[in-house]
Amino acid sequence: MAPEPPLLTMSGITKSFPGVRALDGVDLEVQAGEVHCLLGQNGAGKSTLIKVLAGAHQPDGGEITWRGAPVSLKSPIAAMRLGIATIYQELDLVEGLSVAENIFLGHEPTTARFVVRTREGRAAAAALLKRLGHPEIDPARPVGALSAAQQQIVSMARALSHDVRLIVMDEPSAALDPDEVANLFRIVAGLTAEGVAVVYISHRLEEIRRIGDRVTVLKDGRAVAVGLPAESTPTRDIVAMMTGRNVEYVFPQRPEAPADDGRQDPVLTVEGLARAGEFAPVDLELRPGEIVGLAGLVGSGRSEILETIYGARRPSAGRVLVGGRPLRPGSVRAAVAAGIGLAPEERKAQALLMLESVTRNVSVSSMSRFSRAGWLDRRAERRAARTATRELSLRPDNPDTPVRTLSGGNQQKAVLARWLLRGCRVLLLDEPTRGVDVGARAELYAVIRRLADEGLAVLLVSSEVPEVLGLADRVLVLREGRVVHTADARELDEHRVLDLVMEGSPTS
Repeated sequence: MAPEPPLLTMSGITKSFPGVRALDGVDLEVQAGEVHCLLGQNGAGKSTLIKVLAGAHQPDGGEITWRGAPVSLKSPIAAMRLGIATIYQELDLVEGLSVAENIFLGHEPTTARFVVRTREGRAAAAALLKRLGHPEIDPARPVGALSAAQQQIVSMARALSHDVRLIVMDEPSAALDPDEVANLFRIVAGLTAEGVAVVYISHRLEEIRRIGDRVTVLKDGRAVAVGLPAESTPTRDIVAMMTGRNVEYVFPQRPEAPADDGRQDPVLTVEGLARAGEFAPVDLELRPGEIVGLAGLVGSGRSEILETIYGARRPSAGRVLVGGRPLRPGSVRAAVAAGIGLAPEERKAQALLMLESVTRNVSVSSMSRFSRAGWLDRRAERRAARTATRELSLRPDNPDTPVRTLSGGNQQKAVLARWLLRGCRVLLLDEPTRGVDVGARAELYAVIRRLADEGLAVLLVSSEVPEVLGLADRVLVLREGRVVHTADARELDEHRVLDLVMEGSPTS
């Protein structure tokens, strides 16, 4: 018997935009029932390629075959009819509609007179959710009331409602904690066992080992490797192909003398800070030049602690002091005036003005500096923003660039530049490398350590335990809203931290 042809073949795909050749002869081959990992730095062409596959972009050249026959994917509907579904990192769900309404949006079960059969739709949605191992999700519940992990399950159910044969997952684990990632992998394994193919995009190379069958690597719009075995290809080789150079997973060297050795007064003091139902009383001190990490699962209270220190949440107990002076509780204005800056977890939604320039995003917290008799001195604003972004090597080196066109790493640098320009003393970082590629991560690590070496105090939250241990000088481990362990980062390893966040009991 002749072997089955690949489920999908993309050959010599090209795509250009004004001034940019996004894809330059890219090849991709996906077999039924496999997990094919698509890797590359931001700007390598991954997003453009999957939008061509989804029918959202039309290629300038090349050929696409589906089950051995040439096809033309003129629209997302055409791709879906073939059985190709794409779940983007920014989920395109309608928060005001129910779970069932989102799953069957655009192909609702109806009567002969086009009346939507609500009961039938909910029953069918419940069956799909059960197939994905989540019967507890209520089909009648509004999607906006679900967690990020549950919303992702709804997106998968929507794909399966179309009898999909290939699912593209763009950074599906970015907002998930370890337990949720493990559940995602179980779902993917169940889908591939049924013959469904998965194209999986992730910046987390350790995930590729756990879930991938084969790997295709993009760099500068070209496929530099196609169909490599995921398990046996060395990480060093993958990183070298992605970046064009060898990148060691080595964090910047810590200073020999720890910042918390008692020779400096703390710049930030947190005394008995708590929020009912979110986190128990927390005590910590942060000195100039010190990086303190908060490690724990999503929902352990890490982000809530940062937001309460910043004044975005009002504490139910305790206080925050900067330079020995207490801050007014629940006041962002007071926190910023005292020298606290926050780079939040969702930088696009919570930190950046996506339609504005780099200049405006950097200057927005320091506008009074550029006011002259009621007029905005745009030249001074632009000059100051350029100085701040050059200090962080933000690329491209043009303050007029729209921030929405920057890569994830450079968008994060724009947020950091905002607080540098403001002259903050304490920097709160919530998931600083989420959605950032390998090469840009190394740059951000170096920037964070350099800022600390120059005297900035940093409080860091990350879901990636190696990142916390590699960057922080001291670590507070959180479990279910309580600090269960505090230690020098050198005294901990990843297994110890994971044991503590899963089963730890409060210690000092």
